[in-house]
Amino acid sequence: MKDIIIGLIMGIVEGLTEFAPVSSTGHLILTGHLLNFEGTPRVTTFEVFIQLGSILAVVVLFWKRILAILGLKRNEETDVAGKLSIIHIAIGIIPFCLGGIILYDTIKEVLFRPQTVVITLVAGGILMIIAEKFKPAPSSNTLDQVTYKQAFLVGLFQCLALVPGFSRSGATLSGGLLAGMNHKTAAEFTFIMAIPIMFAASGKDLLESWSQLSAADIPLFATGFLTAFVVAAIAIKFFLNLINKVKLIPFAIYRFILAIVFWIFIL
Repeated sequence: MKDIIIGLIMGIVEGLTEFAPVSSTGHLILTGHLLNFEGTPRVTTFEVFIQLGSILAVVVLFWKRILAILGLKRNEETDVAGKLSIIHIAIGIIPFCLGGIILYDTIKEVLFRPQTVVITLVAGGILMIIAEKFKPAPSSNTLDQVTYKQAFLVGLFQCLALVPGFSRSGATLSGGLLAGMNHKTAAEFTFIMAIPIMFAASGKDLLESWSQLSAADIPLFATGFLTAFVVAAIAIKFFLNLINKVKLIPFAIYRFILAIVFWIFIL
């Protein structure tokens, strides 16, 4: 029963924060600390596994757009195969993938610690405020207006998320605004671009640690995965409606508050 309760709580936290610009890593570390659920390979593997629940929610919500990107379905909005193509996605993820391959070991060994998360929570919040203050008038108000240049610029900003706590969504949303996307388009591009990245990164970590798990871990992992999937699906729809109204600055302020809480409870 304890595992199921932990799975529910951690799954809710993951689902709520994975695609909001507030750092799911920071929230999972803080929640795990408060639940005394931390510091073991089992916990690390669980946190990776439930991310797949969140990303599955994106696949389910955007399945028509994904098929259009792959050229398997006509875009119902534009009556074409889909102007946002797999080339845009590839251009967006290549910088992140290269950075991950080069810096993976260093990040895991040196940067994956609470002190880093506090710093990046604040740094990410500052970036989001800068993006809101200095963003140009949007030239891309739908996904089909996103250019290769914009996709690449967002990909460069996404590299900031290699550092734990920076928030991939926070980095890419900021990059999208500064590249000339409106808030909703930047958010949708962020969600879709997350699919191959998160599947690849989570899959790698799972393959490396799966042998350390046992059948007794199934209730915890299943509960966390399903909870993250359901909560993320609801959170994504809510966030897409919210982001055009409230913009990024409230999320930046929240990050500053979270950094203070993190400092008090973790450091």
